Amino acid sequence: MSLLRQIQDAAIDSKADVASLLRRCKVLAARLSSNEFKQWVESELSGYDSIEALPDYRIVQVNSKGHFSGMFGSGLRNANIPIFCIPEELRKGLECSYFTMPVAAMESLIQDSSEGTLQEPWNPDLVAIVGGNIYQNMNCMQAWKVIPTASLVAALDAVRTRILNFVLEIEATDPTAGEAQLNSNPIPQEKIHQIFNTYVTGNIQNLATGNAGAVSQEASSSELSGIGALNDLLAAVQKSGLPSDVRPEIEGSIIGMRSTLGERGFKEHYHKFMGSLADHMQVLGPVVAPFLPALSALLP
Repeated sequence: MSLLRQIQDAAIDSKADVASLLRRCKVLAARLSSNEFKQWVESELSGYDSIEALPDYRIVQVNSKGHFSGMFGSGLRNANIPIFCIPEELRKGLECSYFTMPVAAMESLIQDSSEGTLQEPWNPDLVAIVGGNIYQNMNCMQAWKVIPTASLVAALDAVRTRILNFVLEIEATDPTAGEAQLNSNPIPQEKIHQIFNTYVTGNIQNLATGNAGAVSQEASSSELSGIGALNDLLAAVQKSGLPSDVRPEIEGSIIGMRSTLGERGFKEHYHKFMGSLADHMQVLGPVVAPFLPALSALLP
């Protein structure tokens, strides 16, 4: 079986680990003499050096929770922390979680997670600064970001999809490219660059050439696809078997996102939806996971 077909089979096999898939891609990158594809594969295998270098599917909007202590033995446990209680200059890094770790670490976190969510602790210094300003007459003792495990699943799925699309296009250009000798350049580098930008990092050709009409059309198409994704998400939730007492809240959040798409109010409905997702992860996690990259991309 050719290398291209091996990669395709591994990409569509949900039981195949992503790290092994990427190692096959590293071989393909060498045979294609593609430095940008090689660098992306290496970053996914070894982790990213900074959050500035992260692709969008590795950045996820999150909520935070904490334990609070008050007078006379009062307190709150696992209480939601409204982000507006945090001074604006200190909010950076609290609204999102940044997955800089290697894919193998992400897969390990998913396997070890039994509750459907993961925790990322706040910096203790930040807790000390803002802990008394969140709930009246209470002090925050511990705080953390709540990360849906489904968001890690979605990030890994995004890697699989990008690899599959890239390899299918390479095969369509030259079916024997995966068996090429090193430094033989079976496909022109300009063509590989175009395929990589289209299927791995996103299509930026129109921006590079300054085609304003094409950019406008792309933005319009993006908004339409966003509405379609939200409609599909709503339909999936309605079929999920979610208890009837919580369905109106979750469906309302999705409808709210749809009605405010492209506006500032979208983020509020998004955060409300993600909070509901964290509370009902066992039922909603598998249903919502395929939609999370698209939802993150819709944030204004």
